[in-house]
Amino acid sequence: MKIALVGPGAMGCLFAVYLAEAGHEVRVLDHRPERAKLLSSQGLFVEGIRGEHHQRVRVSVLAEDVTDAELILVCVKSYHTREAITAVAPALNPQARVLTLQNGVGNIETLAEAVGLERVFGGVTSQGATVLAPGRVRHAGLGQTVIGAAASAGQEEMLGRAAAALHQAGIETRIDNRVESLIWSKLMVNVGINALTALTRLRNGQLLDYAGIVSLMEKAVLEALCVAEALRIPLIHEDPVAQVKAVARATAGNVSSMLQDVLARRRTEIDSINGAIVEHGQRLGLATPVNETLTMLVRTVESSYGAGL
Repeated sequence: MKIALVGPGAMGCLFAVYLAEAGHEVRVLDHRPERAKLLSSQGLFVEGIRGEHHQRVRVSVLAEDVTDAELILVCVKSYHTREAITAVAPALNPQARVLTLQNGVGNIETLAEAVGLERVFGGVTSQGATVLAPGRVRHAGLGQTVIGAAASAGQEEMLGRAAAALHQAGIETRIDNRVESLIWSKLMVNVGINALTALTRLRNGQLLDYAGIVSLMEKAVLEALCVAEALRIPLIHEDPVAQVKAVARATAGNVSSMLQDVLARRRTEIDSINGAIVEHGQRLGLATPVNETLTMLVRTVESSYGAGL
C-alpha cells in the first residue's frame, strides 16, 4: 500500500518505520527542508519495546511527492492540522483517504473542510513514543489502535485495507465507526492526564501517588463528561474517571506528549484538549472551572518559557 505520513514527529516516525518494515511504500512529508534532507540521508530509527529498527524512507517537503498515496496519516500537532492539510490537499489522489489519530478534538472537522468528510478516517491510538532527536524515536508503550470512517457508508474496503496495513506493521488495529465516541473517549484520558503531567512534570503513573492531583484529575474528567453528555456524545467507557486512572497505571512510565512539549519548550495542544472542554462548556452554559484553570496555567507555562528561575 502507498502510504504518506504528514509530520516526522514521534508518531509519524514510529508508524513510518513499522509500515516500511512491513513492505509498504512509505513517504514522509515535512515542512522543514533541512530536516527533510537529514532524515532522507540518515533514515529513521526506532528503539524501545520492540527492539531497534532502522528504515530509509523518502522524506520530502513537496506535496507533489505524495500524489499517488492511497492513505495519508496526519501526524502533526493539532494546531498545525489546518496548515498541513491545506498544503497537501490539492496534490492528493481523489481516491486517497486521510487518517487522523491525533490528540484532541476538531481535527476531523478541519480535515473534512479540505478534502470532504467522506474521505476522512479518524480514530485513536495508545502507542506511546518520544522523540530523542530528529528521526530518532523511543517506542515506550504498546496499545491498541482503533480507526473508523467519519462518514461510514461505502468505506468498508478502504478502511479494511488501512487496518490491514497497520496490522502488518505490528500495530494492533481494529475498526469501529463510532469515531466521535472514540475521539471523545480518548479526550477524557488526555483531559485527565496531559495538563497535570505538564504542570507537575510527573510521569503518567506518578499522578496517582498524590491525593491532590487525583482530586483535580477526577474533577477535570467529570467536567468533560458533563460536556459530552450535553452534546449527546456517547462514550466508549462507562466510567471515564476509572478509565483515566487505568490508563495512567498502564502507561505509568510514559512521559505524556504535553510534558514532552513543555520540556522542549514547545507549544502544547492544551487548546484542543482541556481548552476544548472550556470552549464547549461556554457555548453550552456549563461551568468548567478546573479545566479553565488547567488551560490558563499551561498557557502561562508556554508564554513564560525561559522567564523563570
